Amino acid sequence: MKDIIDTFRPDLFAGKDILVTGGSSGIGLAIAQGFARLGGSVIALGSSETKLKAAAADPENTAIRFERVDVRDPEAINAFARTLRKLDVLVNGAGIARPEAEFEDATYMEVMDVNLNSQMRFAMAVLPLLKASRGVILNTASMLSYVSDPLVPAYGASKSGVLGLTRHLAHAFGPDGIRVNAISPGYHKTDMTKGLWTDPVPAEKIAQRSALKRWGTVDDLVGTALFLASPAAKFITGADLPVDGGFVVGGF
Repeated sequence: MKDIIDTFRPDLFAGKDILVTGGSSGIGLAIAQGFARLGGSVIALGSSETKLKAAAADPENTAIRFERVDVRDPEAINAFARTLRKLDVLVNGAGIARPEAEFEDATYMEVMDVNLNSQMRFAMAVLPLLKASRGVILNTASMLSYVSDPLVPAYGASKSGVLGLTRHLAHAFGPDGIRVNAISPGYHKTDMTKGLWTDPVPAEKIAQRSALKRWGTVDDLVGTALFLASPAAKFITGADLPVDGGFVVGGF
C-alpha cells in the first residue's frame, strides 16, 4: 500500500473523523488503514468479534478504533451514531454474499438488509454530523451492479440498488454540501472470493477477462476511496467509479 499512500499528502485527513462499516477485514479494513495513514481519526465497525479482535491486535492498525455494531439493527446504528461528536467521511463498506442460498426468502432479505439498507441507515444516522462538516459519503457497489451472476440474485440486486441510492442521496444531501459517491469493486482477492482465486481454472478465466490480466487486491480500492473523499474530488457527486481492472467492459 505504500506506493498508493505516497501519492497523497501525508496529513491529508489530519483532523478529520472517518467511519468505515465492514472495516474489520478485507476491502473495508484496507480503506480504514489508508485514511489512518494520512492522519485521519478512524473508527472501523464489524459484526464478528473474532475479526475485530484480530484486526485490533495487528500492529498495522494501532491508529484505528474497532467497534462492534450490527448493521441490520437500526436501533444499534442510531445508538452508536449518538456517541459521535463529529464526522467528516462515512464509508459504507459492509457486505455479504450467500451463493445459491439467496433464492430463499430469509437469506435474500438478509443480504439486502446488510448490503443496501444498512447504507441508508448509516447515512441517515450520521446526517446531522455530515451537514455540520459538509462531509462525504462513499457507498460500496459492485461490478455486479452492471453484470449478472446467477448464483447471487440478492447480492446483485442490492448492489444495483446502491447505485440508485447513491444518485438520489447525492441530490438530497447536495444542498447541505455533502457529496455522495460509490465505488464498484471487481474481482479482488478477499475472503469472500477465496473459493475462486484459489481455484486455478476460474481464477485464470477471471484474470484474463480483466484488461490488466490480473486479480485486484484490497489495496487497489484504497487510492480511489482517498481521492473521492479528498478536496481533489470536490465537484464529484452522484458518481460511481468502477475499480475492476476493466472486467465489466471485457469479454471471455
